[in-house]
Amino acid sequence: MCSVAKSYTASDGSLVLTLTPADEGGFVVTSPLEPELITEAESIDDAFRMAHDALRALRASRVKLLRKLASSSRRSA
Repeated sequence: MCSVAKSYTASDGSLVLTLTPADEGGFVVTSPLEPELITEAESIDDAFRMAHDALRALRASRVKLLRKLASSSRRSA
């Protein structure tokens, strides 16, 4: 019989996470509101710490990309 991993949705009031048990233990952590966010954690508390850290990095990366695109479009105009 094949078992299906059950996912859980949790929120800390500022971030909604989907936690899916990983085969090797812990969780694969994603966010339905931030599709690019993915990390791993050993516990729910760890999941929120890791997700907030990943979200900060993701947002910084987006800002950097937007600045680069804006700079590039100004040069080509």
